[in-house]
Amino acid sequence: MKRIQRHIRTFVGAVLLAAALAPVTVFAQCAAGDSTCLNNPLNSQFSSVPNFIAGALKVLVIVALPVIALFIVVAGFMFVLARGNEHKLEEAKKNFVYVIIGALLILGAWLIATLISGTVSQLVGN
Repeated sequence: MKRIQRHIRTFVGAVLLAAALAPVTVFAQCAAGDSTCLNNPLNSQFSSVPNFIAGALKVLVIVALPVIALFIVVAGFMFVLARGNEHKLEEAKKNFVYVIIGALLILGAWLIATLISGTVSQLVGN
């Protein structure tokens, strides 16, 4: 169980890191004045940096919510399977706390990005 959780954490961390670094390099190239700037052929709504970040975080939240629900269920099963064993109960509590902290971090990042995007768009007047 610990190996699976470790592999899942590593995979999620790698995906989050790749998602965070990919737009930075493209938009840094566009900011430098390169003529081959990022043109989104699918949806012109995500052509600006704040809109793209808000959209990417929205997709992250949509993907992460079922995963969070699954890990909450796993933590519940860990509580049930502990059967009074103190060591297993501590491990189940720790797992549950980590799931809640991860959920709060993901949802908090989405909330903060949405608030900042709304504030910036009100200041700019779009």
